[in-house]
Amino acid sequence: MELSKRMQAVADQVPKGSIAADVGCDHGYVAIYLVQKEICPKVFAMDVRTGPLCRAKEHIRQYGLEEKIEVILSDGLKELPETDRGPAADTLVTAGMGGPLVIKILSESLSKVKRMKTLVLQPQSEVEQVRRFLPQIGYQIVAEDMIFEEGKYYPLMKACNRAFIQEEESFIPEEAQFLKEWGYLFGEQLLKEKHPVLKEFLLYRLEKNRELTEHLKTAASGQSEKGAVRLEEIRRECDTMEQILRQIYKTG
Repeated sequence: MELSKRMQAVADQVPKGSIAADVGCDHGYVAIYLVQKEICPKVFAMDVRTGPLCRAKEHIRQYGLEEKIEVILSDGLKELPETDRGPAADTLVTAGMGGPLVIKILSESLSKVKRMKTLVLQPQSEVEQVRRFLPQIGYQIVAEDMIFEEGKYYPLMKACNRAFIQEEESFIPEEAQFLKEWGYLFGEQLLKEKHPVLKEFLLYRLEKNRELTEHLKTAASGQSEKGAVRLEEIRRECDTMEQILRQIYKTG
């Protein structure tokens, strides 16, 4: 099974030997890959839609993996089986959903999530909200990646349950804790690693913001209170990105 660049990055974050619940499994390709490559001895392929599940079942059958991949119609993690030791899966994988939906899935099955070990998440939007939410439910982001594919940037993160790990020291020094906001906005692990794709994203976002600023200035909305507020928001975001590029990436 060959995955797209984005989905390969997601699969690469799944711990070897874990049992995964792939929520929003779509065609089942990630589940098939995880079993084929012997990363997971068992995977639960889950989706709220019957159409994708039917396609996933067919693909799983074609690869002869029915005994190792269990297909479940489920709204999030609600139908994930439980054992006397906790949820039947110890790792959640979800990709391609908006950040608010990711948070909703985690919130609605919090009792299961708090007994799992690892979350591998690739939210499509409101990534900052997801980063802020994870510590609130006892998870720490331990790894991040960012992929550029087909003209889009995709951030992803691996978070571990603090009950199973020693909390790592923050990359950001105590005397500059206000900079922790940078981590929520753009990913502390990405900043720590000086991730090259994040740098590309920041430069791209700066250019787009500058174009938008010029448009707002010349448009009628730029003269309104709402337009002025939006201009100030863009200015602050540009200031932050320029600081990151100077201080982290050492650009001029």
